[in-house]
Amino acid sequence: MRKITFLLALFTIVPIVAQKEYKIRTVAFYNLENLFDTINDTTKNDEFSPIMEMKANRSEVYWDKINKLGEVIDVLGKEKAKTSPAILGVAEIENKTVLEDLVKSDKLKKKRYGIIHFDSPDKRGIDVALLYQQRYFKPVHYEAVNPNIYAENKKIYTRDILLVSGYLDDELVHIIVNHWPSRRGGEAKSSPLREKAAYKVTQMIEKIRANDENAKIIIMGDFNDDPMNKSFKEVLQTKSNKIKVKEKDIYNPYEEMFEKGLNTTAYRDNLSLFDQILFTSPLLNKDGEKDFSSYKMFKSGIFNKRFLVQKKGRYKGYPYRSFSNGQYTGGYSDHYPVYLYLIKEKK
Repeated sequence: MRKITFLLALFTIVPIVAQKEYKIRTVAFYNLENLFDTINDTTKNDEFSPIMEMKANRSEVYWDKINKLGEVIDVLGKEKAKTSPAILGVAEIENKTVLEDLVKSDKLKKKRYGIIHFDSPDKRGIDVALLYQQRYFKPVHYEAVNPNIYAENKKIYTRDILLVSGYLDDELVHIIVNHWPSRRGGEAKSSPLREKAAYKVTQMIEKIRANDENAKIIIMGDFNDDPMNKSFKEVLQTKSNKIKVKEKDIYNPYEEMFEKGLNTTAYRDNLSLFDQILFTSPLLNKDGEKDFSSYKMFKSGIFNKRFLVQKKGRYKGYPYRSFSNGQYTGGYSDHYPVYLYLIKEKK
């Protein structure tokens, strides 16, 4: 009788704590490496794309690449979120048609991805875009912003910067998708072009903050710069130490990854981490904080699974690219995708 009385007293003193449950959403970015269709567009220089340079089997190659990219996107973020990205920024796509083919591919067609795309002024005709699972994300505003970059009094016809604002479940977030000017002509000579693109992003952020000073802003893309370059450290003034992140700062988790020697692409034996996802402080829990009453970063990473890595040959250890020397290799892309897990307590 005493034992029963003791157990009853114990249960009244120690409450039963319910296991917390979380929503997990993946936000990701992927450079799709020259995803061009097989039709020559006379208004663009698309004839210089790898697939248009092929003499035969263009259609077969196109659909194989579409299906392979669909396979990657299908498993991107699935480990934690149990589904593919809720929000996915993409680069190096020719037009909306290739994205329509991509979201209808076998692995993605049941996900009901929406598409936000604008034709950019890039001379080759490559654009950025946003794909989103319509059950998780509801866009309310989107626009293409021309970075208006000039060099030697000549306009540089590069990619637009895409801004999409919308509700991730019930929270307003702002996504800025970038594909900054390349390093053609060398890093030093071309750096000012990317610094100007970064400055345009700062203007976009300030415009968003004019309506909401605590806006949750995610900046993603192929920046053609590493996290330590001027465009990040001097123009965007990114921070990599959570403790030092202040109210209006931008946190870049990829800076620490870069310092560890990780990469998302490679060229002539130079490993680079050009693909990144940065975000403003309202999406960050400082060290020691565990407030997940609204969406916060849980983890950032590079999706470099073994099947995406070249196993042999000249590009061994590099991302398993689609094209090399005018030939289709059967790979995926010359960039790894990058991702961000956002989590929030279920009510």
